[in-house]
Amino acid sequence: MWRRPKRFVAFLLVSELIAVAWLVVAFVNATLPSGLDWARFAILTAGATAHIQLTRRQEERRRNAGGRVLIDLTAVWIVPAAIILPAPLTILVVGLVRAQRWFVARRPAHNFVYSTVAHMLAATLAHQVYVELGPHDWGALSFGASLAEFGWLLVAGLIYEVVQILYIGTVIALSAPENANVRSVLGSPADNVLEAITIGLGAVTALLLVIMPPTVAIMAVVTVVFNRLAEIEQLQADVRTDPKTQVANMRGWTESAERALARATKAADPMAVLMIDLDHFKWINDTYGHPAGDDVLRNLAQLLDEVTRPSDVVGRFGGEEFLVLLPDTDQAAATVAGERIRSAVAGLRIVTTTKRGDQTVVSGRTASIGVAVFPDHGETLASVMQAADAAVYEAKEGGRNQVRIARAAPASGPGAPDGQAPEREIDHLSR
Repeated sequence: MWRRPKRFVAFLLVSELIAVAWLVVAFVNATLPSGLDWARFAILTAGATAHIQLTRRQEERRRNAGGRVLIDLTAVWIVPAAIILPAPLTILVVGLVRAQRWFVARRPAHNFVYSTVAHMLAATLAHQVYVELGPHDWGALSFGASLAEFGWLLVAGLIYEVVQILYIGTVIALSAPENANVRSVLGSPADNVLEAITIGLGAVTALLLVIMPPTVAIMAVVTVVFNRLAEIEQLQADVRTDPKTQVANMRGWTESAERALARATKAADPMAVLMIDLDHFKWINDTYGHPAGDDVLRNLAQLLDEVTRPSDVVGRFGGEEFLVLLPDTDQAAATVAGERIRSAVAGLRIVTTTKRGDQTVVSGRTASIGVAVFPDHGETLASVMQAADAAVYEAKEGGRNQVRIARAAPASGPGAPDGQAPEREIDHLSR
């Protein structure tokens, strides 16, 4: 831990001291648990234990995948504790759940402790807010009152999620500020949807626990299945994601591009493809080392994700080449997008290391960009990509650091017209 950035260490220590102080206050000021509270605590603990032990191997695989924000599905058991149980038992539930997670976490101790404190802080804050919203007698709710109670449950769940996002997201950003971005800090939209679903299942578990406690056993089965579905979703995402840059790999990008092409063909809309080739990338590897080259690729991928639209699809073509799919974009708009990317690349300042491990900054890099548009430059995805690739080649030949438009597709026949620059064969489309 002490080798991490100073800001990271300072924030971690200060935030944990504040969180622990809050937990002590919540513990001391809480009412003594009743017999019913202890019975509910036992049911939640048993359900959580069954869930954790039956999904241990799945969870190990999820955690070992790396490269993304991990959503812990035990909120199904922690959220009902936060809603129903007094603070001491809520803290105890979190502690017992996290103690079992230790055997599959395989993370540095300070990371695990920090995450555990984050769960306790989020749960107790959600509990305190929910309690302050008024008495909650679920057995005597009218229809209108049930709507209000549903709103309070949403508030408690939102507090639980937001506290974790802020608490854990901040320390993730401080641990590696040079590589921090929205996705790495807050997770992808799919990650946050998964968290929201888990919290929703936690609210359902709370209702079952109060109204018909034996049915909580059903939730233990549901969580095992849900854990399996989450693993499958993660594996599917990993198959379509480049592990180094966390953008789409060629398989994922091609699938998205083929769907976009089918829509464009049906609607007679244009669709553009940009091919971005980082100039003199080999020089970076030779000068600073391959870890620095990897940092440059990651930062370039992050930049492309930031300067493109949500509907655009960024993918890694291979090596230092990237692709951007621009749905519903004509040649003029695609050229503007290409120039925006070229300018942004020129302004990149990448904090990395030298071959000896010393910190340095890589800047002043440039990119050659090829633009091709469907159907002007090709009627299939492969032909549009070849046209963009040929335009990159011309940009390189013309002095680099420029955007070139692909030449118009030949009117007939598979060959290129006389005088056209030869197209490089795209031999890694299916990577």
